[in-house]
Amino acid sequence: MSATGAETQVATTTKKVKKMKPARKQVKPGEVEKKEAPQTGKEYNIWYNKWAGGDREDSYSNKTKSQTRCNIKRDAGLTRANMSGNKYCCLFFARGCCPYGWECEYLHMLPDASTALPDTSKDCFARDKFADYRDDMGGVGSFQRQNRTLYIGRIKETGTGAETEEVVRRHFKEWGEIEHSNTVRVLQYRSVAFVTYKSELNAQFAKEAMACQSLDNDEILNVRWATEDPNPTSKVAEKRRLEEMGREAIQAKMDPRIVDAVRAMRALEEGVEVDEEMHEDGRDSKRPRLLEDAQDSPEEALEPSPPPPQEQPQPNSGILSADALEGLKYFAEIRKKNGLGSAAPPPKTVAAPPPPQGLGLGDYASDEE
Repeated sequence: MSATGAETQVATTTKKVKKMKPARKQVKPGEVEKKEAPQTGKEYNIWYNKWAGGDREDSYSNKTKSQTRCNIKRDAGLTRANMSGNKYCCLFFARGCCPYGWECEYLHMLPDASTALPDTSKDCFARDKFADYRDDMGGVGSFQRQNRTLYIGRIKETGTGAETEEVVRRHFKEWGEIEHSNTVRVLQYRSVAFVTYKSELNAQFAKEAMACQSLDNDEILNVRWATEDPNPTSKVAEKRRLEEMGREAIQAKMDPRIVDAVRAMRALEEGVEVDEEMHEDGRDSKRPRLLEDAQDSPEEALEPSPPPPQEQPQPNSGILSADALEGLKYFAEIRKKNGLGSAAPPPKTVAAPPPPQGLGLGDYASDEE
């Protein structure tokens, strides 16, 4: 009985491990009808993907609803990119119109936020980013700013703001994890919503997946990048988040032995000792420890030491200052130690000449007279 129970337990554990299936071919070749935009100008602007010049038409009438839509649960799977190591996603898979399926050279799955892309100047679809955003906040985006928030326009509101927020959340959470409850904001009576993802890669995928799609009321969404939030609190939180991400990235790249060596050097400079302890993973960690004098009595170590007594300056009663006298005494002691104290002869006194007698007129005139 025990053997059979063990066999059934092994069978249940193997069933839990679910292998990914090959990616599904979303459409057949030539099934999607490609419609070209009507020519409304003389020059075609490849940056804005529309004709430049001519008459300006209604932006809503120029938008046509997408013929396909991606379904992650049904379409995601293994492709050749899983074997070749390519980390970029398929743009046509995000739009729901990739005819290659498992034969595609790009990933047919959501981007992994924990996996860093080989080139930060490209988005998750391997498209080059630009130095600045377009005027209409469309396109690939900018590499100078990490944008995780999407602007969703042309929403048909049929209920209250909370109901519209729930509809937006239900459709956009399919493309990645939304940061928290307050990151889906709906501007009621303005048909606008903002969605913030935890990862910029998921925001890039969602922007392409929901472009020209509809929610529940057969509208045609206008999905673009959101501008920077002018709220000072949001700016401080975003700056703190980027600093924390940078700190974690640096710590992940650094060798723990180098960190321990730097800590030991700082401990030597500050005059503390280092205790070595073992972590659970078997790695040595060094913790700074105070010197033995301070460890004997921690209460005394915390108390501030009294300042040294200051010497009172002695009043100067002579010509020389006190410092000059101390210096002379110091040099005199050195001379005594070297045996030079008696070598110096005493100063000789020179007798003064006798005063002249008489008038001394001969000296005044000449030597002879």
